[in-house]
Amino acid sequence: MQIFVLLIALWFMPVCSWANSGGEAADESEGPVTEYIEMKPKFTVNLLEPKKYLMVNVQLLVEGAANVEKIKKHMPALRNTLIMLYSGLGIADVQTMAQREALRTKTKEEISNALAKYSNIDGFRDVFFTEFFVN
Repeated sequence: MQIFVLLIALWFMPVCSWANSGGEAADESEGPVTEYIEMKPKFTVNLLEPKKYLMVNVQLLVEGAANVEKIKKHMPALRNTLIMLYSGLGIADVQTMAQREALRTKTKEEISNALAKYSNIDGFRDVFFTEFFVN
């Protein structure tokens, strides 16, 4: 009978440890805050060709609550930087996926440069286009 009780106890140990691991996962999630900041409103700029424009929705990936606030503080300067970048494009510069990825990379560089100029770039991780329309 003692062996039977011991076997049942051993069988329930993994179940108890699995149930207990839920609390540990909550502690791990209390790390740095990662947030996506949407640059509102969407960018709509004229391209170099007449009657052609680009509309793009840009989201910034930022780590750390203090860094989120710094980036929000400098949003007008960041928007100006991107408007100048996008309005200098021609329609041939944004036709293929490779060109759009290159533009995303250039956008990230420009944002990093602007943040370094006005603040610091701590916490800024990446940039994403969540909408992209060329007409």
